Amino acid sequence: MKRTEDIDLIARNLREMSVTLAAARDPRLIEEFLYSLFTKSEADEIAKRWALVKDLASGIPQRQIAQNLGLSLCKITRGSRELKKPESAFRRMLQIAGIQVSERKKTRASSKPD
Repeated sequence: MKRTEDIDLIARNLREMSVTLAAARDPRLIEEFLYSLFTKSEADEIAKRWALVKDLASGIPQRQIAQNLGLSLCKITRGSRELKKPESAFRRMLQIAGIQVSERKKTRASSKPD
């Protein structure tokens, strides 16, 4: 369990970094900053998570995303749950990026006879 001080430090610094990134308005600077901030494997993980959110938004099946990106179904399911929330940050960020969220309907056949 995290200590209260750690939780406060994390929240304060994420908020400050978010404000700074929003104020930067320079995609090249932000990209350089992110590559400087993260290790290669951390940058890879974050880029793949953004890719999975975009793939989910376009309606690609979770198992195919897992195979394409080499991610666990657990991570993809978590992303799917977040994306289903009407006011989710994922939906809002996708909208900012100009990416439409596909409203996929369930394809499983009903177990009840017609």
